[in-house]
Amino acid sequence: MPEKIKNVQPPRGFSRMMYRLPVWLFHVHLGWLLGNRFLLLTHTGRKSGLPRQNVLEVIQYERASSTYYVFAGWGEKSDWVRNIMKTPEVAIAAGHRRFDACTERLSPDETEHVLLSYVRRHPTAARVLPRLMGYRVDGTEEDFLALMRRGIVFAFHPVAPAQARANV
Repeated sequence: MPEKIKNVQPPRGFSRMMYRLPVWLFHVHLGWLLGNRFLLLTHTGRKSGLPRQNVLEVIQYERASSTYYVFAGWGEKSDWVRNIMKTPEVAIAAGHRRFDACTERLSPDETEHVLLSYVRRHPTAARVLPRLMGYRVDGTEEDFLALMRRGIVFAFHPVAPAQARANV
């Protein structure tokens, strides 16, 4: 069972600024350096209605459908999560691609499948991520999944430009 080792809150102040540095890579057209491992999510603020941006790690990319999967470790505490739950129409930049997308929250079974695939492809990240969230895991897939079930996995599916305008 995951062991809580410290209370960690979503980043604020200076640490939030450091987490947001990759956004500037995309702003100066260097986001392609991050390849398909990270994406720039542009979403609509739920209160302001203004565009907001976050760079997120891609935990899985399906080339055939051009679908990107991301993990929200803070769950519904994250502003970007609350924003996309209110307005699921988003814009994505990843690698050299930019496109409109619709958001899908994965079911628990789908979440487990995607997370297990991630753990098997990136074992080092699977050991580091729990510490960033304030937890220690025993290294087993079951322990990692028990912790990750506290978060949410979202899929971003591309939509045709005409379809994206119709959804707004």
